[in-house]
Amino acid sequence: PYRSSVFLSVSRTIDIGGNMTKYEPTFASLSQHEVPEWFQDAKFGIFSHWTVGSVPAFAPLGKDPFTLAREEGEEMAFSHTPYAEWYQNSINIPGSPAALYHEKVWGNCDYSTFVNIFLEAAKGWDSKRWEQLLAASGAKYCVMVTKHHDGVLMWPSETPNPTHGEKWSSQRDLVQECADAARNAGLRFGVYYSGGIDWTFQGLGIKSWATLYGAIPQDDTYHAYAEAHWHELIRKYNPDVLWNDIGYPRFGEGAAQLMADFYNSNPEGVVNDRFDFIGVMQGTSHADFGTPEYTTKAAGPKKMYEVTRGIGTSFGYTQDEDDSTYLSIPALITMFVNIVADGGNLLLNYGAMPGGEIPWAQQLRLLAMGQWLSVNGDAIYGSRPHKVSTLSTDEGLVVRLTKGADGATYAMVIGRPSTAKITIDGLPEGDVKLLGHHAQLKREGNSVTLPNRPDDTPVYTLRIR
Repeated sequence: PYRSSVFLSVSRTIDIGGNMTKYEPTFASLSQHEVPEWFQDAKFGIFSHWTVGSVPAFAPLGKDPFTLAREEGEEMAFSHTPYAEWYQNSINIPGSPAALYHEKVWGNCDYSTFVNIFLEAAKGWDSKRWEQLLAASGAKYCVMVTKHHDGVLMWPSETPNPTHGEKWSSQRDLVQECADAARNAGLRFGVYYSGGIDWTFQGLGIKSWATLYGAIPQDDTYHAYAEAHWHELIRKYNPDVLWNDIGYPRFGEGAAQLMADFYNSNPEGVVNDRFDFIGVMQGTSHADFGTPEYTTKAAGPKKMYEVTRGIGTSFGYTQDEDDSTYLSIPALITMFVNIVADGGNLLLNYGAMPGGEIPWAQQLRLLAMGQWLSVNGDAIYGSRPHKVSTLSTDEGLVVRLTKGADGATYAMVIGRPSTAKITIDGLPEGDVKLLGHHAQLKREGNSVTLPNRPDDTPVYTLRIR
């Protein structure tokens, strides 16, 4: 019953030597896929978590679950997770803050109550507002959640949920409208799909890493169901990014045919490491990039990586979050600069409300990113890590270097100097300009005189060539 009704047409790529290449569902074949230039050049992507969890919009505020697990144990990480999109699981852990909240505020109602409220609210979504914000953010790609762990589909799928049927699907094609909004704003489009966890099949009450991985269905029925959805998403929306989450039935082996089909239909596409995170780490499963979460450390030394996190403590919308829990604009831009200088991308998430509204404080941060990039983008887009990654000023301000697409060196100074004259030990040779200012700057050795003492912009950039 879950067989995909349409099989993907297979196109072929041509390598430099002019030979026809067709990807096969093997690790050896898939590993020949090279990360496309567009993804390496993009640097900044937007993640959209618009999920049913935005209706109760509750999670305890605090540390990310990985820090909680490390400092207070795995059970605390799951029972007190700050991820609002995990609400359905959290209320199935007795005594958790979400379970207590659910009883007090919602009278232990069935989760389907939230599904009905969400899908009704989504009928009023104005996708133009997303399009305008995406265009202003400076991001180069957008990844939308199409199915999270609760199994609710954000599009009218040909393969409805086997338990809840069409009641668990949006009859408005929210995925198509988000794809249109992103592309109209000049961004590439990608799709997130929870391939490993679907609570309409099994797994509620997850409270450890072992129970998390044990909840990934491994049977043929679920594998066919997930495959049908993935192929439908690829065929209908032609995404450039497949962003799977928390494993897959039969892990890397189970996803190999899907990856081959995807690359053969879109050679410029990329696939993340979460079909088989452990296999990728061990070098036995394929991925184009790693996905460190709420950390800026690369998952592996030789793998392209994309840092992902929410603007605040959650991916999904949490009603109690505000400026006190969201990353400040200076912290956000500084984090981004460090990620890019180290060779990574940032996939920054917003958590939309049930009607698709993006909280104002989150919008401000996306707008600030766009404004900063409008001035400093030459140091970011298309850049690569510099052979000397980090310097410092004589006042101790950190300076991060990149090699621009134009061949120039860019020195991004984090923080505000006390005067207009700054000294950077080891500053590469060449004429110096300040991005956003047209005149060449006066340089004496490692000292540069700016037009004036900079304002409180978190990071300003020198171009050296």
